Amino acid sequence: MLAAEMTRHTTFKFCLDPGAGQQEVLTRHAGAARVAFNQCLGMVKSSLTRRHSDPSVDLPWTGFDLINTFNAWKKTEAAGRLFTVASNGCVELLVTGLACFTQVCQQVFEEAAVDCGKALAAWADSRSGKRKGKRVGFPRFKIKTAAVASFRLRNKHPKGGKPAIRVGDNDHPRTVTLPGIGVIAVHDDTRRLRRMLAKDRARICYATVSHHAGRWYVALNVEAADLHPARRHMPGGAADHGGWVGIDRGLSAFLVAATADGTEVARIQDAPKALAAGLHRQRHLAKKLSRKKKGSVNCREASYRLARHHRHVRNVRRHFLHKVSNELVKTHDRLVLEDLNVSGMLRNHRLARAISDAGWAEFARLVGYKQTWRDGDVAVADRWYPSSRLCPACGTINADLTLADRLFICGCGHSADRDVNAAANLAGWAEGQHDLHLDPRTPKHGGRATNARRRDGADRHTTCAGFTGTLRVPVKPARLTREPRFTLRRQPEPTTPEKGGAEYTTKRCSARFNG
Repeated sequence: MLAAEMTRHTTFKFCLDPGAGQQEVLTRHAGAARVAFNQCLGMVKSSLTRRHSDPSVDLPWTGFDLINTFNAWKKTEAAGRLFTVASNGCVELLVTGLACFTQVCQQVFEEAAVDCGKALAAWADSRSGKRKGKRVGFPRFKIKTAAVASFRLRNKHPKGGKPAIRVGDNDHPRTVTLPGIGVIAVHDDTRRLRRMLAKDRARICYATVSHHAGRWYVALNVEAADLHPARRHMPGGAADHGGWVGIDRGLSAFLVAATADGTEVARIQDAPKALAAGLHRQRHLAKKLSRKKKGSVNCREASYRLARHHRHVRNVRRHFLHKVSNELVKTHDRLVLEDLNVSGMLRNHRLARAISDAGWAEFARLVGYKQTWRDGDVAVADRWYPSSRLCPACGTINADLTLADRLFICGCGHSADRDVNAAANLAGWAEGQHDLHLDPRTPKHGGRATNARRRDGADRHTTCAGFTGTLRVPVKPARLTREPRFTLRRQPEPTTPEKGGAEYTTKRCSARFNG
């Protein structure tokens, strides 16, 4: 029985330090996962082909059906067979089944089948319109040299026994124990996760092992308890509508935060810009890779060096985003972000690289779930809200404002910094939304505001710099959308040979078959 209620999920990722033998085992498991995924996808494609002629053919589509179908296939002759020749010359057929059946943990095959089922479901939902966003294509086979080598293992919690996935077992802090593989050394520090596990404040759900740039990594998905009450914000009253802090994201200044009255509370201009800083080395490594012979050892090592550089750039950017988001959610309980069309902004080829290097979308995602953990509020303003061009004093919209104008000047006499004015307008927008009768929504159901839970507690963050008031759950009204209507228009069939009519088609078909 766990001591605390598990209400949130997080991930701990560590770099592994396996030996030569353990690397072969990990490679074998990753290969088995790839084979299982390709086999499940192949069975689905073959079933779809046979259903054209025989509609009664069973089609394995869900993860459960694919697991049963794959388990029945892996012991058959189609999965593996062996011919033995006796001393008298007689040849005997021996059905062996899948070669790595006994050398790999069986969970690898099951999780690969589940992944194939999820890919098929995503394609079907995207095709029918249930899945929003970019169109999802039909799953494709995984290539050994191109696909990321990875596999997933579930954690089992037997009663009275040890779980299958353990961290720091047998007084070895920097180790992780995986089912079917054993104890593997970990390069990183695992103290934080070990303390949570020892206090029954966390439980490992599953582990995902992947190979990137010549190194093995393990990502442990953890179901953890809520943060300590002292690390969460105070609950607010129902009549409190203030205390919002607007956040304006940009390129010259990565972030500018201000309250509704125009008071600037945060400004971050020293963003690392990891991509721009490492662009020279990236070009150098890419040029060296292009000079290597494809398929050689030198080519593989050069690709690893380039991949490690990309990983370093990503780690620098993520570290900066985590640092900034942590500081914001610790000192402010009500934040307002703008729904930026980042994918549309990337079409501007003059600013695409700088926008990608900034990581605006990832920053919004980090702020969203971290504020939820701390019982804070995050409101997302509408994409078409003119935060930069709106005057907070008279409400006039300056349509002549351009990107080169760094100072907002209104005809009423109000003037302010462009970014501060945008952040103040965002904060004022959030305060004005509470005067309406709104329908609460959560991100899971398509809402734009984070609906955090409220719990009683002692004074928290009352003396922190930048504290902007008490709490209340912000809710944004659902946008009224109209379902698209499609009208099919039947085109008239051509009747003359000049327009491709029946006579023209008959002559063309007869000429093709008659030579």
